[in-house]
Amino acid sequence: MDRFKVFTYEDLMQRDKVSLDIFWLKDDSLEDSENLPDPNVLVQEIIENLETALEQFSSMLTALETEPDKN
Repeated sequence: MDRFKVFTYEDLMQRDKVSLDIFWLKDDSLEDSENLPDPNVLVQEIIENLETALEQFSSMLTALETEPDKN
């Protein structure tokens, strides 16, 4: 079973109130790109976030491995 249904352009144009406009949500806090942190700071924050996530996943795996089998 397909997860998404494919529509042709013609199918879409026959619908009431059709709109093919695509817009992107803006993050107003990033409007002023001159105030962004140094790229090195951004990269370090990303690394820290990924390391924290990896530690959390490792903890979850350890907890799952030590649980008694529930079958």
